[in-house]
Amino acid sequence: MGGITEEERKKALKEILRQLHAGVPPEHVKERFRQFLEGVSSLEIAKIEQELIGEGISREEIQRLCDVHLAVFKEQLEKQRVETAPASPINILIEEHKMLQQITQTLGLLADKVVKAESLNAVNEELAQLRHVADELLDAEKHYLREENVLFPVLEKHGITEPPAIMWMEHNQLREKKKQLKRLVENASNMSFQDFKKQLSELANSIGSALNSHIFKENNILFPAAQRVVTEEEWAAIQADFDEIGYCCFTPKPLIAKPELEKPKAEEKPMAEGKLQFETGTLTKEEVEAILNTLPVDITFVDGDDAVKFFNKAEKRIFVRTKAILGRKVQLCHPQKSIHVVNRILEAFKRGEKDVAEFWIQMGGRLIHIRYFAVRDKDGKYLGTMEVTQDITDLKKIEGEKRLLDWEG
Repeated sequence: MGGITEEERKKALKEILRQLHAGVPPEHVKERFRQFLEGVSSLEIAKIEQELIGEGISREEIQRLCDVHLAVFKEQLEKQRVETAPASPINILIEEHKMLQQITQTLGLLADKVVKAESLNAVNEELAQLRHVADELLDAEKHYLREENVLFPVLEKHGITEPPAIMWMEHNQLREKKKQLKRLVENASNMSFQDFKKQLSELANSIGSALNSHIFKENNILFPAAQRVVTEEEWAAIQADFDEIGYCCFTPKPLIAKPELEKPKAEEKPMAEGKLQFETGTLTKEEVEAILNTLPVDITFVDGDDAVKFFNKAEKRIFVRTKAILGRKVQLCHPQKSIHVVNRILEAFKRGEKDVAEFWIQMGGRLIHIRYFAVRDKDGKYLGTMEVTQDITDLKKIEGEKRLLDWEG
């Protein structure tokens, strides 16, 4: 059977997934397509699921049937585990997965004890442990953020877009379940013990099942696919970004204690004319100017010699600025009675004693917030002062939430 082409395998794999979607039992599918499953890779599965979504199958349905897919592909995937260095980004994520599974196992054991108890008073110790477990699960946020903001974007650059999108969807579902657990444990004394037991048992089972399924998919499909496409240079950048985002309270310390390792230096690449290269991206002069003018604040920058060097042209400036003030000493821009305060602020900034000075005034019935920030380079050297002025009248009225999904245009 060694003559199966990649195209034939792809057709067979798509047919396997279609039959699973149609409800054919996994064992029947596995036997029928055994020869095509030999040597199937996580990357092939990821790309084929992506193609199916492109052909009209929803992410939700792919997610719902992922467990069935894995029941078919599990044997082959587990044969293809790729060894990783202990402190590599993938291994850190895998070790954090192990810790999360231990935490959810503890959650299940605690929930079982509570279910068998007669009253809330009889499980005071378990309740304290449940609070700790809920906090540990919520502390997994940095694990998710590293995947979503570092690993997933790199995979997308290599054409793997849908599997990360499904994993992100599952992250959000897990986030909601964990918040529910935290709220439930905090409100245990405000409900009947029977209700508490019922909800705790359901949530513990739901979190355990969802997390184990999610972890299996990432460990056996997403991570091996990443190891096949991500370059060494990209892994070095991923590691640096992981370190910048930070780790969880349960991340094994030996994996992240690497003071002897230097962060990789970004490769110097020639810039196209008119482009400005920043540490976090590239912009044209026109883009920089448009961004600064779009900000909902007035900005004025005074250089290290106290001369006005720049101001933005926000749509509704609060204080008038004209080009005539460029190069002018900032002291001359203030009334005589306040110059001594301006000088005290600037001196405190220059000496490194202060980084911010803020004030607020009433003007035309509006509340105006004025802040001065010391601007320093990476080594802490004083470069100048930035004044940021904002009308916060309407901001002070905001209450509750208005989420992205609430937007109606």
